[in-house]
Amino acid sequence: MRSLRLLLLVSGIVLVAIQFVRPGRNKNEQVSDSDISKVLSVPDSVLVMLHNTCYDCHSNNTRYPWYSNIQPVGWLLARDISRGKKQLNFNEFGEYIPRRQLSKLEGIADNVRDNTMPLKSYRLIHRSARLNENEKRLLINWAERSIDRFTTTK
Repeated sequence: MRSLRLLLLVSGIVLVAIQFVRPGRNKNEQVSDSDISKVLSVPDSVLVMLHNTCYDCHSNNTRYPWYSNIQPVGWLLARDISRGKKQLNFNEFGEYIPRRQLSKLEGIADNVRDNTMPLKSYRLIHRSARLNENEKRLLINWAERSIDRFTTTK
């Protein structure tokens, strides 16, 4: 019984202590000249969808939920955001070489079609990230049209 109390006390102290070790925030309100909306023709309906479903992990500006202030949840979110930005950053899309831009557009279409993006864990918590079939079709069609335009102009 004494060891259980000691374990609970130590666990409580550690839980409180880790609240002071917070990851940096992914916040930048500026829309850069290399943002996908500045590089490609993105209809407003698609741009709203990208902001609601993709930009939290795939841009330089994350909307943080309240629970991101609780560690270790904040650390997990920071890790997911870092990984997402490494795969695709919509704010830096124009800085990619043309081949990578094309690859990312193909990836957008494929991931939405295969229902692998947005991540299931993200969709569970963020209702606005759940795309219905019409929204998926709109996003896929935009990506495919952008690929067609991209390959005829580059």
